[in-house]
Amino acid sequence: MAMQQYEGGCQCGAVRFKAEVDLDGLIVCNCSRCGRTGAMMAFTAPDKFELTAGEGATREYVFNTGKIHHPFCTTCGIEAYGHGVGPRGPMVMVNARCIDDVDVHTLQAKPFDGKNKL
Repeated sequence: MAMQQYEGGCQCGAVRFKAEVDLDGLIVCNCSRCGRTGAMMAFTAPDKFELTAGEGATREYVFNTGKIHHPFCTTCGIEAYGHGVGPRGPMVMVNARCIDDVDVHTLQAKPFDGKNKL
């Protein structure tokens, strides 16, 4: 796969996005947060992500280094995306489990040892 445009959002639909991501580069992290949420993460540049609904419908959780912001829907609790500063600069994380019409069971994800790298 290559970079493609996708749409998605939280469970209740209050938070919606459009993003251009490559689903071949998914990672699954084992840090204290990701290990519990089960996110399958695809990363993109901020200019390739658009929040189309839900501004004001989220609360934000920040932990550890404070570099990554984890907004979640205040209605259903789902974190459909995150944003912050990664190793290559500003980035947006899209939870592949929240992309419309994508069967994540057909995708491969690489493990990332965030438990020992954060």
